[in-house]
Amino acid sequence: MQKCDFTLHLGCCISLLGEDRKLTTHRQPTFMTGISLLLPITLTTMAIVLLAPVMPLLLEEFSGVPNHEYWVPMVLTFPALCVAILCPFAGILGDRFGKRKLLLASFLIYALVGVAPVFLTDLTMILISRIGVGMAEALIYVLSTTMIADFFHGEKRDKWLAAQPAFASMSALVFFNLGGVLGEWGWRAPFWVYSSALLMFALVWLFTWEPEKSSDDVVEGESKALAEAHVGETAHSLSWEGFPWGKMALIVLITIYGSVFFYTVQIQASTGLAELGLTSPAAAGFWTSVASVGVPLGTIIYGMFGSKIGVGRLLLIEFALLAIGFFTMGSADDTTQFLIGCFVNQLGAGMLLPTLLVWAMSILPFEVRSRGTGFWQSAFALGQWLSPIVVTFFALRMGGLLSSFQTLSYLAAAGVVVAIIASMSGKKEEANG
Repeated sequence: MQKCDFTLHLGCCISLLGEDRKLTTHRQPTFMTGISLLLPITLTTMAIVLLAPVMPLLLEEFSGVPNHEYWVPMVLTFPALCVAILCPFAGILGDRFGKRKLLLASFLIYALVGVAPVFLTDLTMILISRIGVGMAEALIYVLSTTMIADFFHGEKRDKWLAAQPAFASMSALVFFNLGGVLGEWGWRAPFWVYSSALLMFALVWLFTWEPEKSSDDVVEGESKALAEAHVGETAHSLSWEGFPWGKMALIVLITIYGSVFFYTVQIQASTGLAELGLTSPAAAGFWTSVASVGVPLGTIIYGMFGSKIGVGRLLLIEFALLAIGFFTMGSADDTTQFLIGCFVNQLGAGMLLPTLLVWAMSILPFEVRSRGTGFWQSAFALGQWLSPIVVTFFALRMGGLLSSFQTLSYLAAAGVVVAIIASMSGKKEEANG
């Protein structure tokens, strides 16, 4: 009798698990699902911006270490370098082992190694912990973005993806000021903020589930019938079948090109203002942050009109704004003209990033989406790393920083030509279709 009862209970449990799987397939993402996957983008910003105000204190703390002028700044740059290198591998892991469980684990790792320098006294160990931050950051960056694309479709997807750069830009201002305030208690204090990853762990735990292919999850070149044949499946494969190599390569190249322009103002504006006579670091930082409002404003404009315009025309507008902004900056005789150029440039940059991200997501099938996202984000991080190198290269050969901005305006204008060709090609494809 007991054996029968056990068998009956076991059968009921299996049945309930089956019902739960059916219910999971039909769960709909909510506003909190979007928020829980949007907030992690701030962790990638935090890795660099939060510690910038305490860099002088770190240099002083480790002044006795040989070549400390070289090693200490790597506390800031190691995570970004890891992101540029490791994002494709993060995407492979997500497609193979499941996105949600890896994302949850990466929050715990981020919090642990992020806070570690509070207790460390050796610079080498701190640098190792920063490599750990970069590894966790690559996973967070790729998987949170991919899950947004998995859970949302159509205009909702476009708006949530477009919100990422706006949110990252605004959080950068918050973290810079927060790092400065906490720095009053010493260089270790800002590292406590890394524990905020535990809050994001809780939100993702509560408001998400392992993504499954939806009947709405149709990409370019995929039929509705083929998409519906795999509804309810999770991505646990390393097959590259269906990966859009050609289109993805094009998007990656444009992303590297555009990312160089995206970060130029944020990195070089203070130096440009100093050449025009504004030598106060506080004033330069304030006015640069005001001009950088163009980035979130650009993403808002994209969210309102992006889906109605088309990629070719969007790229044309965005590279035109970048070119006009750079030319205005490079020909400026005073700080007012320079800041106007910065704002116009950042407006174009704010529109460019979501355009490229949404374009990439629109061609990536569910089964390989994490890997494609990893390639895209690695390209964007690579452009970030290349930006100061490119600007310095032209500044040394063109007679200074302002002249290098004029050169960048011509390069951005070349992007306009590429966008026109892409737009004409798109029209021909539509006509042939």
